[in-house]
Amino acid sequence: MADVNVRPVASGDVDAIQAIYAPIVETTHASFELEVPSRDEIARRIAEYTTRLPWLVAVDGERVVGYAYAAPHGSRDAYRWAIDTSIYVDAGVRGRGIGEVLYQELLARLRSIGYVSAFAGIALPNPASIALHERVGFVAVGSFPVAGFKFGRWIDVGLWRCGLTDPPEAPREPDLWK
Repeated sequence: MADVNVRPVASGDVDAIQAIYAPIVETTHASFELEVPSRDEIARRIAEYTTRLPWLVAVDGERVVGYAYAAPHGSRDAYRWAIDTSIYVDAGVRGRGIGEVLYQELLARLRSIGYVSAFAGIALPNPASIALHERVGFVAVGSFPVAGFKFGRWIDVGLWRCGLTDPPEAPREPDLWK
């Protein structure tokens, strides 16, 4: 397992997050964004979600080498026990178990605040992402064929689910993440 520290995102992490994410947007179909978000946009996204949901970074020494976060699964009230997850690891350190460490921490935090299901959409093909998700407990539950168009081709998206807890008969409201 990777020897990294996982901690909540801090305002000083924005540049590192953008540096990890930019080549993913520019050179892969793992993200459906077509333009790299600005530093201000990344900071806005972090500020929007971290009031209630976890954003975590993996740090190797002083260097941020990956990040993972949760976002609402849907806007309707009945979705409030489901969450979407995303994870990105710097290309130079992939294959060292950093994604697994990050994901395990993210899922533990989501479980502790009352979420029941975590979902991940994976643009296909992406065998490394599928393997990571399945190692931490996600199971394939479906797909969205022809879901996006990037780099001159149509891309399918697979949908994976991780059960965080047994579904309670009368679920309590998820807590805010602190």
